Amino acid sequence: MEKKLPIGISSFEKIRSEPYYYVDKTPFVAKLVEEGTYYFLSRPRRFGKSLFVDTLKQAFLGRKELFQGLYLEKNWDWSVKYPVIHIDFGGRTFKGEEHLITYILEQLEKNQETLGVPCSEKTLYDICFKELILKSYEKYKQKVVVLIDEYDKPILDCIEDRETAKRIRDILVKFYIILKPLDRYLKFVLLTGVLKFYMSSIFSGLNFLNDITLSRKYSTICGFAQEELEEVFREELQDKDLELIRCWYNGYSWLGEPVYNPFDILLYLEEKKFHPYWFETGTPSFLVKLLLEKRFYLPELENLVATDTLIGSFDVDRVRPENLLFQAGYLTIKRIFSLADKILYELSYPNKEVKVALNEVLAEYFTGDTGEVPLKTRDFLLALEGNQFEKMKKVLEGLYAGIPHDWFRKNELSRYEGYYASCFYAFLCGSGLEVIPEDITNKGQIDLTVLYRERAYLFEFKVVEGEGVEGKALAQLKEKGYHKKYEGKSKEIYLIGIEFSSGERNIKGFFWERL
Repeated sequence: MEKKLPIGISSFEKIRSEPYYYVDKTPFVAKLVEEGTYYFLSRPRRFGKSLFVDTLKQAFLGRKELFQGLYLEKNWDWSVKYPVIHIDFGGRTFKGEEHLITYILEQLEKNQETLGVPCSEKTLYDICFKELILKSYEKYKQKVVVLIDEYDKPILDCIEDRETAKRIRDILVKFYIILKPLDRYLKFVLLTGVLKFYMSSIFSGLNFLNDITLSRKYSTICGFAQEELEEVFREELQDKDLELIRCWYNGYSWLGEPVYNPFDILLYLEEKKFHPYWFETGTPSFLVKLLLEKRFYLPELENLVATDTLIGSFDVDRVRPENLLFQAGYLTIKRIFSLADKILYELSYPNKEVKVALNEVLAEYFTGDTGEVPLKTRDFLLALEGNQFEKMKKVLEGLYAGIPHDWFRKNELSRYEGYYASCFYAFLCGSGLEVIPEDITNKGQIDLTVLYRERAYLFEFKVVEGEGVEGKALAQLKEKGYHKKYEGKSKEIYLIGIEFSSGERNIKGFFWERL
């Protein structure tokens, strides 16, 4: 007698009830199953990973009725149904090891009930996992499908406490390693998450997984490609500025065609206004603290070069900002090139949403000002609009005055020119201005350029010692002739030299000149 597989509530089923919202990603389901068995996929949060996992689940459960009109309807063997073990770490905030172990056992018990497979082991999560796979295979006479969504969330929830994060990592290693020797019982395995942890930790036991994160042929497996967006949402986009939508929400790239964040698109079409919807679903507090701790030069976020190793894995023992920025979705791949037989990746912001929203947060944190930055932004933009340079200076003085004194006692930030430039850069980018850091000319490099209403503002920064103010920053701008890059391109060109006092920890000199 055939054993019937139980069916639960499906997010894929809910989406399919409103076809307007669904972009057909089922060709990737067929492709994955045809080409292999064990996979790992990393994508930023709110990018459709969970929906794709559930799509796989419903296909393996044989629910053909949900796939009418989709690619998979005629490109899947619906005569075979498989037992599916689905574990989702995305629905819980993890506070420690005991909490994690309890949750794993709850998830395993839920799968036992769904599959009708009782297990004798109730306390040892790894042994229980193995028993569930073996008994499911025995009961249904079919290989088992294992889908683990947000596999890394327990670690991310505790990432600010490195020691706790390591202990949680070790628990997950013990749990996931169960899959490796059970090949003959497994039909398909997929782990999804935000970060890929370094090979010496979790993935040392999961090296049999095929990591498709940077595979060109799977680059659009999550997110909306341009053609998909315009086809599925044709009616809703009729009166919309497609180029502006692209500027705000497109640009995420994993070596293939760039894609839109689906979370942003759906909310934009519902609310009918541009807003950092995705960014506001998570606060990058750990990342912001890490950038400050590492004295990261923020203008480098515009054009960061990283190695294949650096962007490919994450290590709790040695956290690198570049790696976290890329895998969490704050930076994306803009170009790939090779130098001396080494593969290098050029990283930058994916779009306007991330650039503006991230820098707004960075400006508040780097200046210690959590309440007045929006007001200073307004005042600076008004000053810029009217070319009121004294007012610009006062706004910036107020910005730097907010830097906590404790930060200077712990290090030599007062002598660190890059810190002042980073604060200024984050403040301007967070204001939504067009900012070009380290602006290259044939005469040299401008520290920072702002383009606004056919005007070009060229900035040079210097940190000075003692009481004297010499105007060296402005003199350098004039001497180097950097402005020639913008002659004929901008109606007005302004040179602005800013000198920071290491003693007063603020602006000492602010000189400007119109050419």
